[in-house]
Parts: sequence; structure tokens; C-alpha cells
Amino acid sequence: MSDYEIEILGYVAATLTTVSFLPQAILTIRTRDTDGLSLSMYSTFTLGVLGWLIYGILLKNNVIVIANSVTLFLATLILSFKIYNTFCKKKI
Repeated sequence: MSDYEIEILGYVAATLTTVSFLPQAILTIRTRDTDGLSLSMYSTFTLGVLGWLIYGILLKNNVIVIANSVTLFLATLILSFKIYNTFCKKKI
């Protein structure tokens, strides 16, 4: 494979994994419902995405940086809702 083909493969893979995350993000943003989500999983996931973003920045790899920037934004939103719902929202 050429460098160009490898780059295209990276963009396709990054697009697919980022887009696959959108339905959960959209549902959570619309409903604010996080009861079915694990706080430890989303905390770990968000830290992992941050790690990938830093890794991409250090490598100066746009594929990794773009995909993980979008995913980090969405994961942080979901994690914020989960933290709020877990610790701040009054139980009825």
C-alpha cells in the first residue's frame, strides 16, 4: 500500500469509529438520560480518547487528532451529564 492509501484507510476508519459514537451521543444529549451508562466506563473511555488525542498531536497525525477531538468533545458531554445525574440531580 502506498502512503496515500494508508492515509485514506486511516480517515475511513476514523470516520467510521467517530460516526458510530454519534447515536449514543445524540440520544444522551437529547434526553439527558444516563441511567444505563456506566460512570467508570465513560470516565475510562474519555481518558483513553484524551490519550489518543495527545498521542496524535505528538505524532502530528491529523487523522488521529481530528477523530479523537470530535470523540473527546462528545464523550466529555456524555460524561458531564452522567456525573451531573449521578451526583447532583435530586432523586424523586
